[in-house]
Amino acid sequence: MLDSKQAESQSQQLALEQLYQDLSKNRDDWALSEIEEVLSTASQQLELAGNVQGALIALQNADKSLSRSDKPQFIAIRRAIARDLDRLKALPTVDVPGIAVRLDSIIGQIDSMPLLSDEKPVVSVTEPKKQPVRAAPKAAAKPNGKGQPADASSSDWLADTQEKWQSFSAEMWTELKQLVRIRSVDTPDALLLSPTQAYYARENLKLRLLNARLALLSRNEFAFRNDLAAAQDTIAKYFDTRAKQVQTTQAMLKQVQGSNLSIQMPTLSESINAVRNYKGRR
Repeated sequence: MLDSKQAESQSQQLALEQLYQDLSKNRDDWALSEIEEVLSTASQQLELAGNVQGALIALQNADKSLSRSDKPQFIAIRRAIARDLDRLKALPTVDVPGIAVRLDSIIGQIDSMPLLSDEKPVVSVTEPKKQPVRAAPKAAAKPNGKGQPADASSSDWLADTQEKWQSFSAEMWTELKQLVRIRSVDTPDALLLSPTQAYYARENLKLRLLNARLALLSRNEFAFRNDLAAAQDTIAKYFDTRAKQVQTTQAMLKQVQGSNLSIQMPTLSESINAVRNYKGRR
């Protein structure tokens, strides 16, 4: 009877050990499947959108999850994850938030930028300097027989009158020149924009810059540069490029266009393959 009880107890112990092994195996398989899914999603985001930060977080979480198990079987997977982490950390950084902030600043200035069709003339950056009015030379008074100047008060009054007349005529000429302006414009239609067309011209420029911002966030360099080039053409066609604000906007767009987005992104294939190979051997 004791032998039978001992045999029964041993069989129950073996069954419990097998159950624990099955549970442990299922738990490891579930954890590895979750890690594989997370790494696959991060790899797709890295390839399509260049989301380096998301890939780094996914790799770090996967390594932390494997470190909790503390099993020597996971060492090969953790080494592959460490190599992918080093490759991602060695990538050159692109200041995407800074470029996006510059684009937002340009978009905010569009409503106040002067158009070619504006009624009020815009003072150019290099405004010609006004020439000072020179006073007419005073006529020398002829001395009389006693050595005193003859008619000195009338000579001073005449010189003062001539000086005031020259100043008044110079101001009148400046005002008259403001009445008629001759401007060389490559697109004469831009001068004939109605208020509604001017509104749509500004809104279309905003949409171009917003599309460039979306292309920047998605790391689509081709669309990013095309939208910025179209925005530059719109500014040169419809806006008054003599104005300082327009010139500042064009300079900011050139700085944004000089940003380099073409960075060869690595893949997470080594970590994903290490997880799949481990699951295939089990």
